[in-house]
Amino acid sequence: MAITQKQKKEIEAAAGVPCWSCKTAVPGPHFCSSCGKIQPVAAGGDYFGFLELPRKLIVNPGMLEGKFHMLSWKLHPDNFVRASEFERNLSLEQSSELNDAFRTLREPIGRIDYLLEFLGVRKEGTTKEQAPPELLEEVFELNESLDELRDARASGGDTAALRGKLEAAQKNFEGLLGEVDGDLAKTASQWDAELDAVPDDAKRSALLAKMGELLNRRAYIRNLVAGVNAEIAA
Repeated sequence: MAITQKQKKEIEAAAGVPCWSCKTAVPGPHFCSSCGKIQPVAAGGDYFGFLELPRKLIVNPGMLEGKFHMLSWKLHPDNFVRASEFERNLSLEQSSELNDAFRTLREPIGRIDYLLEFLGVRKEGTTKEQAPPELLEEVFELNESLDELRDARASGGDTAALRGKLEAAQKNFEGLLGEVDGDLAKTASQWDAELDAVPDDAKRSALLAKMGELLNRRAYIRNLVAGVNAEIAA
């Protein structure tokens, strides 16, 4: 059941303030710690906090799934059938937020991308797909090979040798993609370690910037691989 605009405004008005029911100053993240009533999704909150996790990037999959199932059971609309309409709507909102949070944070790349967006390091949908300078020559050669394959296919020429050349390039770029994923995992571990250390804003900013650059590189190489796959399969 969808929430109407009026109901959504009522929920937004209750978010970020003391418990809507008993007016406790500091309600819990999902339920009031005093009266136990379900609460609106916290205004300005993030998916890590919603799942009661620190903003760390190395997450135990079993623990994350356990959190998800526990909250799914607690927040499920079936538990609020006899509650007020307002509480039923809060259940729907919380359940929807839970699904979004779990879907985003269960993948390592998704966690990094989300953290950078939440902290304002990058905006959603603004990945820069520019060729890294050290790959310009390889990308140029790849584009030439793709053009040759298309021309040969259009003229009915022999494409076997060209396909072999592209398959070799494909393996090369897939290897580069693996290296980027390794660098992202290493930088994510450094971020987590930094959260446990004495706060160093400069170091944290540098790690966030590095992860942003790696995500851009990853997006570019991934698109190259996808393009080559499409041409080989054509």
